[in-house]
Amino acid sequence: MIPALLLLGLSALVAPSMSYSCYGDISALPAPTVSCTAVRAPDCGYAMVRRTAEADLVRLRRYEVPIRRVARNLCLDPALIGAIMSQESRVGLLLNNGWDQGRQKYGLMQISRQLQQPYAVWDSEEHINQCSNILVLSINEVRTRHPTWTWDRQLRGGICTYHARMGNLQVYEEDPCSRDNNYVNSVIRRAQYFKRNGF
Repeated sequence: MIPALLLLGLSALVAPSMSYSCYGDISALPAPTVSCTAVRAPDCGYAMVRRTAEADLVRLRRYEVPIRRVARNLCLDPALIGAIMSQESRVGLLLNNGWDQGRQKYGLMQISRQLQQPYAVWDSEEHINQCSNILVLSINEVRTRHPTWTWDRQLRGGICTYHARMGNLQVYEEDPCSRDNNYVNSVIRRAQYFKRNGF
């Protein structure tokens, strides 16, 4: 009996993330190719996003258990949490003692020091939970403001609102991605890659 319960618990841990995502299937989201300009040359195009996500996946595996726990508690897709870590800090690669180069943002998911005081170690489950709660609030704010939007547009708007909030930018009533879709498209592409690879 105990081995069966243990097996059930392990299967829940590694179950597909869609089974506890309340915000739609990230793999069904359309994500146009991230456009390339001279300014964006280092981080543009699908091939570049894929190469970056592939390299980040190795570091992301270290946080797989806490990511899954946070995702399950918040009804989020773990691949989306991983994608924001990849987009914001390359899963810690770009950080110095948890801080970005300007010492304005902190942690794997880059919380702005102007927005909130980080209350946990930069790569801890508590920090992942703090930032993921902000992501959930962002998605739900967009849902409340725009109840007639489709689920995919609400999710895209929530990702953009998270990014604007983390950068201490003004969050406008309209979709914050209306002027620049590259951030959200990059996050979606990374999430889709991570989902295909076990997240």
